Amino acid sequence: MSTVPLELRRHNIWQRLYYGETSYDFIGRRRIWFIGSGLVILLGLVFLITSGLNLSIEFRGGTSWEVPSKTLTVAQARSAVVSAGLGNSATVQQLRGQNGTKEIFVEAYVKGSHGGVNTALETKVTDALAKAAGTSANNVSITAVGPSWGSDVTNKAILALALFILAIILYLSVQFEPKMALAAIVAVFHDILVTVGVYAIFHFSVSQETVIAFLTILGYSLYDTVVVFDRVQEAVRSFGGSGRYTYSDTVNLSMNQVLMRSINTSLVAIMPIVSVLVIGAYLLGAASLQDFGLALFVGLLSGAYSSIFIASPLLAVLKEREPRYSAIRNRLASRSAGASTLLTPASAAAGAGAGGSGRDRGPAVLTPSAPDADGSFQDASGGLIAPGGGPRPGGARPGSPSGARRSPPRPRKKGRRR
Repeated sequence: MSTVPLELRRHNIWQRLYYGETSYDFIGRRRIWFIGSGLVILLGLVFLITSGLNLSIEFRGGTSWEVPSKTLTVAQARSAVVSAGLGNSATVQQLRGQNGTKEIFVEAYVKGSHGGVNTALETKVTDALAKAAGTSANNVSITAVGPSWGSDVTNKAILALALFILAIILYLSVQFEPKMALAAIVAVFHDILVTVGVYAIFHFSVSQETVIAFLTILGYSLYDTVVVFDRVQEAVRSFGGSGRYTYSDTVNLSMNQVLMRSINTSLVAIMPIVSVLVIGAYLLGAASLQDFGLALFVGLLSGAYSSIFIASPLLAVLKEREPRYSAIRNRLASRSAGASTLLTPASAAAGAGAGGSGRDRGPAVLTPSAPDADGSFQDASGGLIAPGGGPRPGGARPGSPSGARRSPPRPRKKGRRR
């Protein structure tokens, strides 16, 4: 039987999130989250091994051509460079220049006979593009990048990632505990593998802007995870000492408390990224904004997912193996035959406000009693719970048990002394 009053059940999901009336079992469904993430990562690894990443010329070296043209299309430019001997491996895009003019961007790896650059082929491709665009070869700009530059960027990115992970381990181990640090690191690696897998599956281009965005999203993922862990630590201090709730129950309560905040934060962070992708990349034709925004979009979604569905359930699994929390779980399971009551943020706040700290009494759970005329309900201790979830001003209703809050005595009337 549900413990949520009928007055509260009429709220839709957004109202329940806003009023703190959700009690979603994140920990109980952890296998679904783990299996789903594992399948995405496995599929990404398969594509990564078979087809690899679509690295730009900054990492593998190569040559790029840019030709301004109002009439030249991507198909015509591709046909011109293929006929010049460049092959089908070239990347052809239509961009928009700084002054609003359309430009055709071609990128390919041009390798000579002795490992150097094939200057003859570069000249042939330049002439073919100029002829297709109806302009002079002098208007075609050429940029050659060696593979050593991309190698330096890759090594520096790996070093930055290693230092970042080391700083995470040290900070979370001191501020929280080592098991929280381990869960956060697993969530960070989850975001790395998911992002790399998505790029391998859809064959997105990996450029220097992608690396910068990639390091940025790791910081966002860690930030969201630390916020959730801080709430978990507060819930453990408030309710964990009572012995009435398992560690998984307190983690579920914490995640329901920060769920609305995580959704709002993710939406606020993603909306500007979508604007960058739509306006900057597709309307303005800025390829660098496209690479940067796409990596941020994928990483923000993965980071918001991992902080709720990966890091916190993994922390609960690790902590439930400790003798203290294992004994609490076994004792509660033997008493209630495996049943467990999930707390809502509203009921936890009502119990903390009416009955003192959670160490002494624990949170009060709403019971399905009949509502008063004003829509309030009576909890298990005789106190009144308002429709929004908090205690009603004025104490308990008349006739409540002796342990409930009593109304103050009336003042005596003043009169003459006898």
